[in-house]
Amino acid sequence: MTRPPAARPPQQQGHAGDWLRRYKDMPPAEQDRALQNDPAFRRLPPEQQQQLRQRLQHFSNLPPQQQLRMLNRMETWEHLTPEQKQQARQIYNQMKQLPPDRQRMVTTAVRDLRAMPPDQREQVINSPRFRSMFSDQEREMMRGATRLPLAPPDGGEGEPRE
Repeated sequence: MTRPPAARPPQQQGHAGDWLRRYKDMPPAEQDRALQNDPAFRRLPPEQQQQLRQRLQHFSNLPPQQQLRMLNRMETWEHLTPEQKQQARQIYNQMKQLPPDRQRMVTTAVRDLRAMPPDQREQVINSPRFRSMFSDQEREMMRGATRLPLAPPDGGEGEPRE
């Protein structure tokens, strides 16, 4: 599970990621010029401008597949209700409390569970195998994560971050 995007380049009305989609293939100097010419960007405090520049640089250095995945996740995040966003943040924060090996196991299980119909998903989460592999808390995280209408993980083109 990923995190929802914290700060992102300014957007004129439209969808999350529109600015990045429009400027992602430009050289860094042109991207920076586009930022400087954006009135919304110019109104931001200098610290936030710097943070956005760093995020843009990070995004620009990602492989195209990862860029597309990030843009799709931003779009999906934009369409969640405030309650769904809060639930996603809570699950994400709980996941971050797990040791790295458990995070990987739970994330893999969530990815596999999301590919199943809801009734089958619930059977698997409650199965003796999952009960022996995962704690009650981990299974609740899985249950909550699989109920959210999040973008698909890898491959399906699509973690909340804010």
